[in-house]
Amino acid sequence: RRGFAMPDLEGELVRNREQWYAALDWIGLKAAKAWQSPATMALFDEVIVTSSWWDIVDELASHQVGSLLVRFEPTMRPLMLRYAHDEHLWRRRTAIICQLGRKEALDVELLVRCIRPSLSHKDFFLRKAIGWALRQAARHHADWVVTYVDEHHDQLSPLSRREAMKHLAT
Repeated sequence: RRGFAMPDLEGELVRNREQWYAALDWIGLKAAKAWQSPATMALFDEVIVTSSWWDIVDELASHQVGSLLVRFEPTMRPLMLRYAHDEHLWRRRTAIICQLGRKEALDVELLVRCIRPSLSHKDFFLRKAIGWALRQAARHHADWVVTYVDEHHDQLSPLSRREAMKHLAT
């Protein structure tokens, strides 16, 4: 599906990643949505924590977790706020990017609350996630993103700022 083969550096890891790719394809099917609920987050969380890499986490966060957030907001919103404060960076990244596809329906307040705990974090993957989430938000909330980046200029990393403003004239 992804069009590339993982190098066989750690035998078992390669098989697991291939299995994760297959599982992500399966859970992304329309028919699989019917069985997904907040209870499914225990399984998704296991993948987020054990896969611990962007290709798996980003797919899961932006599609399946994001879909659960839309469908079960009263349960999922508090969970994403807990993820935003979690010690595990991939849970934090999940909270930051789970709304990538929301467009006009973006919960700006939730995004701000999910970004805040990682705003000055030094990790590349969190900085990139913040920039990515803001860049996607800018497609439908451009004025808000410009204001947010300006108000948090000193806290945001150059990477986050650059990604956030990528398609906006400044």
